[in-house]
Order: sequence, then C-alpha cells, then structure tokens
Amino acid sequence: MSQNQPIQWVLNPKALTTVPSASAEQVLPVPSFRMARKFHRQLPGYRMSPLKALPNLAAMLGVGGIWVKDESQRMSLNSFKIMGGSFALYRFLNEKFGTPGHDLTYTELISPEMHTQISHITFTSATDGNHGRGLAWAAQQLGCPCVIYVHKDTSQARIDAIAKSGAEVRVVQGNYDAAVRQCSQDAAANGWQVISDTSWDGYEEVPAWVMQGYSTIYQEAQEQLSAQGMTKPTHVFVQAGVGALAASTAGFYHQIFGAEQPICVVVEPSEAACLYESAKAGDGAPRTVHGDLDTIMAGLACGEPSPLAWRVLWDCANAFVACPDYVAAKGMRVYAVPLDGDPLVISGESGAVTLGALMFIMEYPDARALRDALGLGPDSQVLLINTEGNTDPEYFRRVAWEGVLPVPHEYHWLPTWRTE
Repeated sequence: MSQNQPIQWVLNPKALTTVPSASAEQVLPVPSFRMARKFHRQLPGYRMSPLKALPNLAAMLGVGGIWVKDESQRMSLNSFKIMGGSFALYRFLNEKFGTPGHDLTYTELISPEMHTQISHITFTSATDGNHGRGLAWAAQQLGCPCVIYVHKDTSQARIDAIAKSGAEVRVVQGNYDAAVRQCSQDAAANGWQVISDTSWDGYEEVPAWVMQGYSTIYQEAQEQLSAQGMTKPTHVFVQAGVGALAASTAGFYHQIFGAEQPICVVVEPSEAACLYESAKAGDGAPRTVHGDLDTIMAGLACGEPSPLAWRVLWDCANAFVACPDYVAAKGMRVYAVPLDGDPLVISGESGAVTLGALMFIMEYPDARALRDALGLGPDSQVLLINTEGNTDPEYFRRVAWEGVLPVPHEYHWLPTWRTE
C-alpha cells in the first residue's frame, strides 16, 4: 500500500450480518466482564481512569462529541495493559488453586500461604513495552519471577520501565513476532507460564482472559457516559497491534448491544497493518505482514494478528484503517496543545493515532466516502482510547518539541476542506 496517504481503509459488511457472533460469545462471555471488574477493584491503587470530553475539538471537526478514555492515568503504570495481563494471571492462578464455587480474592493471592505455592512459577511474555510492564508489575505483587522478551528496536525507556517492575528483560534480535516465538520456545524449555495477549495454535485460553480483562475499561466508560446521559457511544475508534484490545472493544459492545452496537473502527500503522490486510483479503483468514515493522507506534508494531482476536474482529468490527506515522504524531500534538477549554491529554504514539485518524477522516476531502459510510456527523458521539501516556519521554519530546514527523504539505489542514 502507499505509505504516504493519511487514511486507507476497508469496510467490513460482515459486521452488519453476524448477530449474534459465536466468536464473541466464546471469547468474551458476559459473566467474564463482571469477574474482571470484581478482580480489578481489589488491586492496590485501582480507580477508574478518567473519561475526558473534547467538546471544542468535536465542534471544530463537525461531530457531536469526542470522549477520551485516558488510560495514561491507569494505576501509575501509564498504560491500559495492566488490565489484561493482571486478569489473565489471576485467571490462571484461580483455575490452578481456586476451589469450586469460590474465586480467589486478591488478599488470598498475596497471602503467605499462597506465596509458598506460587513463588516458583515464572511468568513470561513478549512485549512492545506496555504489556510487559503490566505483567511484570502483577508478578511482582505476587512475589513471582518474571521474564519479558522485547525486540531489538524497543526503546531503553520502555526496557527500564519493565526492569523497574522486577522483571528480567531479554532483547531478541528481530521484530515483535520474533520475540513472541523466542518467548514461547524458552517457556516450553524451562517450564514457564506464558501470559501473552496474542494467540497461536494450542494457546488461546490465556489470550482470551487478557481480552476479558480489558472489558473493565469499557464497563467504566459506560458508567461514565451514563452520567452524561448517554446509553452508549455511536462510534468507537480503537488502535490495534495483534488485535487483542480491538477485539475486546468490538466484542464487548457486540455482547452488550447486539445489532445496536456502536460502529467500531480499528486503526493500525501502515507499516504493520496486519488486520487491515486481513480484512482487505475478504476471505476471513488472517494475514501476516512481513518486514521490520518500522513505525513509531511501538505498541502496535505487530505483523502477525492474533487468530483469536481476528475471529472476533471479522464478526464485529465495521472498518479497518491504516495510517502513516505522521497521523499518530499529529494526534499527539493535538492532545498536548488542546483548543481553549478542552482538557490536556498526554498521549504516546500508539495512544494518539485514533485521534489523528478521526481528524483526517473528518477533514480530508478524499476520506469523504469513509466519513459517509461510517455515518460520522453532528449527532456522532465518538469514544477514543488513549492507550498510553508518555512511555518514551525522549521520543515524545522529539514529536512535541521538535516537530518530528510533520504532516506532509499536501495534507495540511485547510479550513475549506469540509466545504469541498
């Protein structure tokens, strides 16, 4: 695909016909939402992440409202990933040590009695940064060893953040997908337990638990939107790497609202658009994107979709969008320099791409067809997830202070765009 156009997209008409979705029911059963929320409420430092309204930007873009679920303020960990990794780790231990009719509590998990049973278990995963940090934190709370695999282009800031949470960090000479394979091989050789957000043949239960853990984010958002008099957003834009968060998003709303679910738009980097390519193929099979996956959106630099997540997305996501890096950089700057009266949002590269994508969809003339297909307009209430804060401070400053990755001149915003 051309890497310079701000927006490339493919619509998924199957999402309008697959109700109910057997895949969503299998991976994201409604009782799991309540279990995840109950567990997360027990974690030290838990509180709902804020839902921020950007009414002035919404008016400028011509939509009814923009709502940002700000996961940069999640439990001082600067990312949403703790919600999935911690719940999956909990589900693993609950299955192994719980008793019928009684789910382990967090107090029981950190008790001396439990420590003697679990302290020998080593948890491991591959990561682009945030998932590894969240899993390392969760393992540290339980006093369990943790080994995290990262690819060669992972920033030192992200590696240091993982190590500070008590994990051993191993750097793999390859991309994210190579780190996943190395982690799986070493875990099998050493008897470690993998807690991964991506799936493969024979490994689907844990990734499903990760996706279920993310449902707490949307349960919170629904409560917060309800306080504003809304039953649900009309549209949800969600970023994707292997697809776990995106599938959790689309599957959650499908399970709760069925055919009345919000329109779900999945956003990826052009250099790692494996879900976009899968949807473009149109046959329901996941596609792999090869190469270095060279994008500033480190948390989304994944070439192999999670097959489990893809099945849910193929049923439930309405559109797949691929964006070059400058779209994410624009989103970062807009969040950091808001219109007068709108709140500041500190967003990293992966966190901001959905805002950048929304802005180009609403303002760029060549995106009119997508804008119309999605029904975006004055009555739209759009939910975005700021999945990470300033997780790589040096690069954040390069984007925000030095203007790295400017929007190409031919795609500069013009006040006349929306009237053309």
